Amino acid sequence: MNAQTSISSPSVLASDPDWWRGAVIYQIYPRSYQDSNGDGIGDLPGITSRLAYIASLGVDAIWISPFFTSPMKDYGYDVSDYCDVDPMFGTLADFDALVARAHELGLRVMIDLVLSHSSDQHPWFAESRQSRDNPKADWYVWADPQPDGTPPNNWLSIFGGSAWQWDPRREQYFLHNFLTTQPDLNFHCDAVQDALLDATRFWLERGVDGFRLDTINFYMHDKQLRSNPALPKEQRNATIAPSVNPYNHQEHLYSKNQPENLEFLARFRALLDQYPNKSAVGEVGDAQRGLEILGQYTAGETGVHMCYAFEFLAKDPLNAGRVAEVFAKVDDVAADGWACWAFSNHDVIRHVSRWALSDPALRLYTTMMMCLRGSVCIYQGEELGLPEADIAFEDLQDPYGVEFWPEFKGRDGCRTPMVWHSDNTYGGFSETRPWLPVSLEHAALAVREQEADPAALLHHYRHAIALRRAHAALSRGQHDKVQALGNVVQFSRTAEGEEIFCAFNIGGDTADVTLPAGAWEQLGAEQGSAAVPAAGGQVTLQPWQCCLARRV
Repeated sequence: MNAQTSISSPSVLASDPDWWRGAVIYQIYPRSYQDSNGDGIGDLPGITSRLAYIASLGVDAIWISPFFTSPMKDYGYDVSDYCDVDPMFGTLADFDALVARAHELGLRVMIDLVLSHSSDQHPWFAESRQSRDNPKADWYVWADPQPDGTPPNNWLSIFGGSAWQWDPRREQYFLHNFLTTQPDLNFHCDAVQDALLDATRFWLERGVDGFRLDTINFYMHDKQLRSNPALPKEQRNATIAPSVNPYNHQEHLYSKNQPENLEFLARFRALLDQYPNKSAVGEVGDAQRGLEILGQYTAGETGVHMCYAFEFLAKDPLNAGRVAEVFAKVDDVAADGWACWAFSNHDVIRHVSRWALSDPALRLYTTMMMCLRGSVCIYQGEELGLPEADIAFEDLQDPYGVEFWPEFKGRDGCRTPMVWHSDNTYGGFSETRPWLPVSLEHAALAVREQEADPAALLHHYRHAIALRRAHAALSRGQHDKVQALGNVVQFSRTAEGEEIFCAFNIGGDTADVTLPAGAWEQLGAEQGSAAVPAAGGQVTLQPWQCCLARRV
């Protein structure tokens, strides 16, 4: 590991411990953002060169997916050194330069910490697997076989098959909730927690502003290694794993979501609180209890600041009834917590394809997202309306897709390179063949082409983000009950004496909404918001139109 180095840089960032509340966070998948050295793989200097563009969107922060040293069996989510940069992405000096430039531009930097598991090539695991009595023997989750030699219990891996892998050195199984090359760390071991907190401190000292915590509810396992019960077929869904994956057949009572996890999160939060203006967002991977866990992990001052579940990352169409249902559940189980919403990320089909959205629908969903209570993550290329890329099997890189092809094609379709302009084969991403092919369908949607078109979706995103930032009611305010009135999602947001009425017609027919009595003014004309009567009353919404109004 490299020596710890404190980094200070000029910054235009105001001191604000609550900056995360209502923030818009732009996710960067580093392999696919910008290649600076011509090897076909994106890197940290490439990201730095594009920070001005990101700042122009009006977002508050960036989240960079893993760039740590890794054998790349799961493309960085298998870490072999938590305190260094993989050479394909650059150096620690490149990271320091990125942080400094981001801060100059008013962007905070969040990085993706993968704490639940490491690579099997991490020195910790290399030592742990050597014997049952070495200093790191209990740093990973080891268990004896059952008398017939089969795994200790029925736990399954998200990537398919048993979550247990036999190791002949120790004549034991080790736990892997993901790939066999991603052994789970044993959080019941205090030394493991200490080591991971030391790694967290390393990046805090380098100036990061926060963390995205991968698979936050997978940290702890049941000490007794009890088998999970079966999940009734009618309760299964494909929110976390594709429908063809047997992982959906279990209720994961014991392999994750353990109550002791709150004790570790309290330690993690206490560390963050030693540094000003830091925050963390946790990824909650659970198909049945995601919002409940979100509420547990973000309530009070001892958990993480915010979490996101998968309700809006699901394949099922996001209609008005579903939006109201999700927020009713949030109000019930997470009223004291804080959600972070996303429609797309590096693990799911891009939402323009997943929900088969027309351009008007895509714009309405974008505006609605920026009006919801909670923080927001947007994924690179989302602001361009990029559809899911079609990747041929011979170009596939994702082991998840290889395992379940063709019923599930993996995650490569949302991970293809960012398109900056349309006048070369590689979209301005690289001067050489990229690690994944650039979709020809994406070229016409490239940044340079949309910058030149005032009506392009890119500008709609900028207007929607600017509207959110201009009104405390939209970014940090409370809301009344989120209602589904036919195809219309309707609610009001309030903060600092400001009240904003929000209605979104999620459908292809006109719909009428009624403003409360009083004096109102139109907001969001750039988002196509309907004109409003000054004294309140009925407003007719066209298909895929919103009504945003501020009480005056």
